[in-house]
Amino acid sequence: MKIAILRLGSVDSEVVERVKSGLSKVFPTTECVILDEVMLVPRDAYNVIRRQYHSTSLLMKIREYVKKSGSDHVLGITNVDLYVPRLNFVFGEAEYLGGAAIISLCRLRPEFYGRPVNRELFIERSVKEAVHELGHTLGLDHCRDSSCVMFFSNSILDTDRKNVGFCEKCSSLVMARSGRT
Repeated sequence: MKIAILRLGSVDSEVVERVKSGLSKVFPTTECVILDEVMLVPRDAYNVIRRQYHSTSLLMKIREYVKKSGSDHVLGITNVDLYVPRLNFVFGEAEYLGGAAIISLCRLRPEFYGRPVNRELFIERSVKEAVHELGHTLGLDHCRDSSCVMFFSNSILDTDRKNVGFCEKCSSLVMARSGRT
């Protein structure tokens, strides 16, 4: 399996490198690369009333990079705040059993919640959300185990509570679906 990371807009290169490193630990037999190309954040995805970007619109644009990059999956990483209808925000979104996923770093920063800067916590949250969204591309649903990375994060507290890895059940599914039986 090959995962390519695509930056959408200006994204801290150290964060991208650390997400790549985290993905390589969770998916050890997977090739993970960072694309040289940086995609501009499309203005047509911006909702002026919400002051957020529609994640599904961005996901459709990321999908174009899957074949182009020669990867099985492309993970977009952006700093803009994301939403889907009926939810106030999302940390990310992915095509279920598809090739495209996206995460937003916006709400993963402790300072977004009025807390002091904590680079390591921010990186850990970023890796968790990247693994979570890539899990969806492999066909994993949300897990009931609150410590599993596939547990739905309704708030940043849920993200902080869960592990960076999969529970036993989800891990078995990942291994089967990524060809690592």
